[in-house]
Amino acid sequence: MNPVSALFEKIDSSIIKKVDLIESSYIRYALRAILACLFLTLGTAVAFGTAMQAEEVAAGSGKFIYAFMFSWSLVMILYMNAELGTSNMLYMTVGVYRKKINLKIATKILFTCILFNLIGGILFGYLISLTGTFQDLSADNYMFTSLIAKLEKSTVQILVEGIFANIVVNTAVLVSLRMKDDAGKVLAIIFIIFIFAFLGYEHVIANFPAFSLGYFASNGAMGAMTVTNLVHNIVFALLGNYIGGGIVIGLVYAWLNNTKSDYVD
Repeated sequence: MNPVSALFEKIDSSIIKKVDLIESSYIRYALRAILACLFLTLGTAVAFGTAMQAEEVAAGSGKFIYAFMFSWSLVMILYMNAELGTSNMLYMTVGVYRKKINLKIATKILFTCILFNLIGGILFGYLISLTGTFQDLSADNYMFTSLIAKLEKSTVQILVEGIFANIVVNTAVLVSLRMKDDAGKVLAIIFIIFIFAFLGYEHVIANFPAFSLGYFASNGAMGAMTVTNLVHNIVFALLGNYIGGGIVIGLVYAWLNNTKSDYVD
């Protein structure tokens, strides 16, 4: 008999809950996915808002402020039990590998989650663009220049940054599952997420509200924000995120824990 992994018992339990929710009430599951982007949009908005202010005080400081403030997004998502597509890349891959769910339901959950994350990102990005902080912004502000830089990245850069972004996000998710103390858990999440936020890696779900907010706040005036550039970023960030979260963290750790050794997580 293989030794029991306490971590993967928690992951299995989470997977079963997700299946139960989407099968018993698709609308409730969809709403939890929309809520994930409510919290993500709030985190993105305060990150860009404080970064823009910081740049006016000290040039170059915006990147540090943005990364720190954005990191609170995942804290809100995890503690409010919202459904995030990039963490579900791990859960669904693990669920199929460990035979807790079949490929059909795993695909249904992941597709539904990402779709309603997108809907939430557009909706809340638009609504927050109507608030005071995002009115009458200069063309060279921190948010616009950051988004333009994202949209002008090469395919390889987006793909590789997408891989590392979701390695970081799912590391934060697994670390939070292993910790019992809430204060320690919050600090761990913040400082782990800081890694990908500061380095500017590509997180497809985070880009939903970021691009939406930038588009509406600029009244569609950013030249780099074309349909082609948006699809290019989203497709390759999504692919990179799945490789990083679903395979490098999810599948690799599921395989590492499918062992007769006592060395389990």
